[in-house]
Amino acid sequence: MNFDDFSDRISKIENLPLPGRASHYKMTPLMRIRELESEAFIKKNPKQAAVMALFYPSLKHEANLLLILRNTYKGVHSAQIALPGGKLEKGDANLLATALRETQEEVGAVPERIKVIKSLSEIYIPPSNFEVQPFLGLYRKEQPFLLQAEEVAALVEVSVTDFMDDSKVVQRRITTSYAQNIPVPAFNFMGYTVWGATAMMLSEIKELLKQVL
Repeated sequence: MNFDDFSDRISKIENLPLPGRASHYKMTPLMRIRELESEAFIKKNPKQAAVMALFYPSLKHEANLLLILRNTYKGVHSAQIALPGGKLEKGDANLLATALRETQEEVGAVPERIKVIKSLSEIYIPPSNFEVQPFLGLYRKEQPFLLQAEEVAALVEVSVTDFMDDSKVVQRRITTSYAQNIPVPAFNFMGYTVWGATAMMLSEIKELLKQVL
């Protein structure tokens, strides 16, 4: 899809209601849904974080979504596909400032050139005890992305055409921090499996885009 056409249409989602939990649960393992819905489930003073779903033009001026492959490290989100972002720092004015700062640090996107379209539904991630605020933004990408080597192993650039393709939604068996070899709904983009909180965020974005594209 042409980026200019995409830019014109995506602005229409500003006033749309957020699909929220209903869209998240489409990409959530059944046992996780049961846990989150349990009366015994309590958030444990979660840490705050923010991410940016950044849409930008490819070299052929097609609309793309930027994902990153995180480096391998000792942690529950090691080597996973994610949106650029990170935790709230003391110097951040708010969570949007966090998302913009982290996106610049991780992929070199200039904050002043990102047009923020909408804040999305927060997602709580029990294994890491983070509550994450996603944002959706447009970026003209006048300069190449610049990876932060300590955090990012690779860029995963997904065309909007592939992103909206329902055949990209698959089932995978994954060993997680809370279960062994369980069936998990996921996106399959360019051979990468996108699951967990990132897939839940992308599901909400996809539901919004279906209403305007």
